Amino acid sequence: MNTTASFSILLLLCGVSQALFLKEQNFDDMFVTEPEDVDITKNILDSNNGSTELLIEGDLVFPKTRNALFCFNNNCLWKKNTKNLVEVPYTVSREFTSKERTTIENAMMTFHSKTCIRFVPRSSQIDYISIENEDGCYSSLGRTGGQQVVSLNRNGCVYRGIVQHEFNHALGFYHEQTRSDRDQYVKINWEFISPDMAYNFQKQNTNNQNTAYDYGSIMHYGRTAFTNQDGMETITPIPNKSVQIGQRQEMSNIDILRINKLYGCSI
Repeated sequence: MNTTASFSILLLLCGVSQALFLKEQNFDDMFVTEPEDVDITKNILDSNNGSTELLIEGDLVFPKTRNALFCFNNNCLWKKNTKNLVEVPYTVSREFTSKERTTIENAMMTFHSKTCIRFVPRSSQIDYISIENEDGCYSSLGRTGGQQVVSLNRNGCVYRGIVQHEFNHALGFYHEQTRSDRDQYVKINWEFISPDMAYNFQKQNTNNQNTAYDYGSIMHYGRTAFTNQDGMETITPIPNKSVQIGQRQEMSNIDILRINKLYGCSI
């Protein structure tokens, strides 16, 4: 083999090796590893501190078109298509990086694989969620009509668990600790809650769908949410104080069950 041919083969092998390396790098970039110690409650409340939005329970946008925070009927649920799948059209701000978009899309995948919810890129749909890099982590409750913002501030909100938390609000779900029967399962320690923050713990007229109270729900705030004294609990599980609350990473099985029951999924 002559020198020219040998050199050509060497260049070809180098090119293949580099291409495989780049492919491997791009593949790895598709998956965003989140630290185990991400505290959903703390991140949400810290991100929303000083937000220009009027928020209830920390991250629910006060309704502008309804008299109360109420999502119980079909008017605030997203509609099914002809295939009996619930379509939630969405747009994503260009301010998000490719990794951040991947985190958001990965959070959607659990809904797609375990429920009949389908987040679909918006084409011309009138009702849709607009995922934006606004001043905090927040969402409206249920489908409000037209464009509705789901805010995922890039500095603290773009984590799988937080994205799923806000998407659940957009589907019509409240926080677990404000459900109608919560006093049987948690004690609210009012002495560690400032009077001007007490409204965040008001019980809601929720449709619990005959499901158990879920300490492990992605929608349950942590023990010290809205505390006015560092380290003091505002929410304590009862009767077992040691039960873990404020789950961080992923929707629970009961979260998934509730979505399927509320939307009549056949999965």
